[in-house]
Amino acid sequence: MKAHVRSAGIVGVVLVFMYIIIFMSKPSSHSSFPKGILEEKVVRRLDSVEQTLHRLEKLIEGSSVQKNTTNKLAPDVDRHKAKPVVPKLYPNSFLFAKWGEGLTVVEQKQAESLFQIYGYNVFLSNRLPLDRKLPDMRDGRCLTKNYPEDLPNISVVLIYLNEALSVIKRAIQSIISHTPKHLLKEIILVDDYSTYNDLGGPLQDFVDEIHKNKPALIKKVWHHRQMGLSQSRMSGWERATADVVAILDAHIEVTEGWSEPLLARIKADRTVVVSPVFDKIHFDDFHVEKYLPSAHGFDWPLWCMYESFRPEWMKMNDESRPGKSPSVMGIFAAHREFLGELGGLDGGMTVYGGENVELGIRVWLCGGSVEVVPCSRIGHIERAHKPYAPDLNPVMRRNALRVAEIWMDEYKKNVMIAWNLPLQDHGIDIGDVTERKKLREKLQCKPFKWYLENVYPSLATLDHLLGYGMMRNSLLMNFCVDQGVVPGNIPILYECHFQQPQFCYYTKDSEIIIGAIKSHKYNPNRCLVDSGSSSTPTLLDCQLAKRKQLHMHWHFTQGKEIQNKATRRCFEISQGENYEYVLLIQQCTGQSWTIEHLISPF
Repeated sequence: MKAHVRSAGIVGVVLVFMYIIIFMSKPSSHSSFPKGILEEKVVRRLDSVEQTLHRLEKLIEGSSVQKNTTNKLAPDVDRHKAKPVVPKLYPNSFLFAKWGEGLTVVEQKQAESLFQIYGYNVFLSNRLPLDRKLPDMRDGRCLTKNYPEDLPNISVVLIYLNEALSVIKRAIQSIISHTPKHLLKEIILVDDYSTYNDLGGPLQDFVDEIHKNKPALIKKVWHHRQMGLSQSRMSGWERATADVVAILDAHIEVTEGWSEPLLARIKADRTVVVSPVFDKIHFDDFHVEKYLPSAHGFDWPLWCMYESFRPEWMKMNDESRPGKSPSVMGIFAAHREFLGELGGLDGGMTVYGGENVELGIRVWLCGGSVEVVPCSRIGHIERAHKPYAPDLNPVMRRNALRVAEIWMDEYKKNVMIAWNLPLQDHGIDIGDVTERKKLREKLQCKPFKWYLENVYPSLATLDHLLGYGMMRNSLLMNFCVDQGVVPGNIPILYECHFQQPQFCYYTKDSEIIIGAIKSHKYNPNRCLVDSGSSSTPTLLDCQLAKRKQLHMHWHFTQGKEIQNKATRRCFEISQGENYEYVLLIQQCTGQSWTIEHLISPF
């Protein structure tokens, strides 16, 4: 409206001005034109001027409208105007739990679809810069350290299967940006038979662009069939030519100063295998969470886990110092030739899981050591789901049994107990272990007992067990003793599903442990206790029950009753309300129990 008034005012001023000019330029009375004709000419000229001015008015109005439209499109105009709220289409998706506000319907569909494929937020990754700078999570003392000029050079191996293109690009770019040029010899991409098209031509285009300035920096290894994570690491190590090889996942971003601390430790001792600290890149919004320096341990099923460094490291009170570690998580660096002397990586491991524990144990037993180096930090995307298989338990169990057979001597039984397998004839094919056992003999490696005593003393030996597995009453053999709701301390009778909540153990101390046994001495198990008054059985921390001298010891003979030594009452089943069977403690009625696997007759 204001623009229209403004343009009308301009036209009016111009019109008056033109009228004055015309009348002032009117011929005098001595002109040869008759008066009537003269007036008619003046009128025609005024009409013409008026039409011209109207056209000018339209042009001014159009210009004003265009200007106003441009302003409305500008980001600073109407920025406080409320945007329409788009509801979340996937309220139960892990991706949208904390992320995704303001996305359109189409964008949400794209993001969720990509998330289901990759297990992390590819929609967001595709919009982040490839050379983004992660926060520096190093301890301040790391920044004051000086490293030798003549460090060994490094080959960086990136392993992937159907990884997002933008994630691989960002990993490559971060390595180039944050590794000194004179140290970085090559980057080796190992593709474990990916099937996504953008990992062909588009990735090669990216590599070609890098090679314009850094010829032959990147090498590619492509498997003609899916061979698994362990084999992929071996393929990368075999192709490497530098002094040191670092084997990383492709869904990482290295940070400033990541390589020098690792290379300095290996220069000082070629027999040490080193690992950086992994900071967590969240799969949903890609923000980075700082992780404290920790050792890399494992439990008896050989799943990896973080745990505290040994007390001697804690006493130093210096988070910049390397700490000894029982194993590696899977991202590590080692002297290439030393790794070869130890037999490289076990080619008999399949798919995923256990290969990193095998390497850690072998290094320690055969003349090396493993350390975590806190001054080296790498951001690592923790997926919501993994690409190799929806259920990794079968391959993980198989790999764990292979490691146990080669390296654990008499303690291999602990792996079978942890997986609830019989000690004899478990029926699982672990592949040919002949060559690996010959390697162990050739290298004159130490016994696993030495490893437990000197490297990993917190790992429980499980020597106190007499039997393990499902515990069933002869009256109802398709139901098993179960630890019940967690948190909670009341065991229940539940249809047998043969999973960890139903694992039971009978010990030499006459204790009955219900629920998967803990692999470490610092974690308490839960023992069956008779209160002495109530008919409801309870589960309590075994150490606490022992200190309080509770009724936790039971007479149990395979195929006979389970009777508390102190109260003389029996652990039995009975039909309760709604005709459902329940566990209780009562006067003995002669019921009989069996436990699935026997270590020693009892």
